[in-house]
Parts: sequence; C-alpha cells; structure tokens
Amino acid sequence: MNIFQVALIQPLTNGLILFYNLTFQNMGLAIIAFSLFLRFVLNPLTAPYMASMKKIKEVEPLVAKLKLKYKEDKKGLMTAQTELYKQRGINPSAGCLPYILQIVILIALFNVFTQVLSQNGDAISKLNSMLYAPLKFAENVTLNTRFLYMDVRLPDVFNVSGIPFPIPGPILILAGLLQFLSAKMMQPMVKKEEKIAKDTKGGADDMAVAMQSSMIYTFPAMTILFGIKFPSGLALYWLLFSVFQMYQQYKSSGWGGLAPFVKRLGLIQLKP
Repeated sequence: MNIFQVALIQPLTNGLILFYNLTFQNMGLAIIAFSLFLRFVLNPLTAPYMASMKKIKEVEPLVAKLKLKYKEDKKGLMTAQTELYKQRGINPSAGCLPYILQIVILIALFNVFTQVLSQNGDAISKLNSMLYAPLKFAENVTLNTRFLYMDVRLPDVFNVSGIPFPIPGPILILAGLLQFLSAKMMQPMVKKEEKIAKDTKGGADDMAVAMQSSMIYTFPAMTILFGIKFPSGLALYWLLFSVFQMYQQYKSSGWGGLAPFVKRLGLIQLKP
C-alpha cells in the first residue's frame, strides 16, 4: 500500500466498517454516523475559518471604501487591505487546511467505495486486506449495502425507458440543492462586491466576482453531474456535508442571500 492508502484510505475504511458494525450492519446508516463523526472531529479545525469570515463580513464597508480610494492603484489597495486585516486580526487564509482536508477525505472515500466496496466477487477479500485484525470479516460474509431505495455502491440514478441518459435520484438532487442554498447564503457578499468591481479598473475584481457568482451554480451542477457516475454513498456523505455547511454559514452570517425567500415563507422578520 502507498502512503495515501495507509494514511487515509485504510483508516477511513476501518472507521466506516466500525460504524457499520455499530449501526446494525447497515452501510447507509454507517455512512450517516461516520459522516457525523468526521464533522465532529473536523469542526474545531473550521472554527478559525468561520471566525475569520465573520470578521471579513464586518469590515466589508471599509474594504469597499478602500477599493474606491485605490481603484487605480492595485498595489496600494493590496497594501491598505492587508494593513486593515492586520489591524482587525483577520487572517484570510485561516481555515484553509480543514477544507483542503475535507476534499482529500472525499477523494479517499471515493476510493473506499469504488475499490473496496466493489461488486466483484473478491470484495470481502479486498476489504479484509484494508481492515485491522479485530474488524476483519469471514470470507463468506455479504455486506448489507442497501439503504432506503438504493445500493450505496451504485450511483443514485434511475434509468427510464426512452430517455438516453440517467435521471438523478432524490439523494443526489437534494445534495445539489443544498449546495446551491449554501452558496446563496453567501451571495450578499458577492452582490456588495459587484458594484465596487464595476467601479474598479483593471478587471481583477470583476474576475473575482465572476468566479464567486459562478460557484453558486457550478458547484451544485458538478455535484449532480459527478454524482451520476459516483457511488450513492458519496452523494449521501456530500448531502450531510452540505447540511453542516449551511449550519456553519448560518451561525457565521445568518440567512444571507436566502433571507428574502425565508421572509416570504414567514419564518423570519427582516429589519427595514
């Protein structure tokens, strides 16, 4: 085994199987429980990021003024903005590590589902090669990979006669929807930057704003498009990830871009 397998894939595989044994040998429940455990472990690491995002939101009006003041002096703007962040104790890069780690974990989980929990006849042998001694299965064991309507080893899709492409299933659609809602909660920051970008020459701000705005739609679309090919267990994990992401965003910045919609539902009262 290579270092990636030893450091990530093997521990994640053993963790998943441990929760499989603790959740009545149901792989779907194991994925849910294991996802909650991973979020609990990673949550302290995301605290610096959320604190930094909250501070950045608080100084947005000051940053907007700096962009107007230095709209023809990119170097001066960078220096002034860096100094402002330093004075307010803001580290824009804080919390990058846990989010990079989450992507690495997602890649590792993809390997777990595609390589270890395969449908091949030697699935248990491959799985046992990754498991620590106390968790190894007997060779004649069959894993319970059914959860609700799906097999977590297979994509969450439906094939309809007459339609040349697979239709995304409910879990996959919900994961993409929650990704979209989470991105919308961050949209006010994007909207405030758009006017400043238009007033700032050089195109740098316009590019940053365009990238932020496009992420609102590209991430959910990528979730669904990739999910059509990936095991539904990953879609289930990503769904739970999106729920926690929305919760953390709400704690940091409130409803954000979702506030008008939530108001129309009568769930909150917005201040004039």
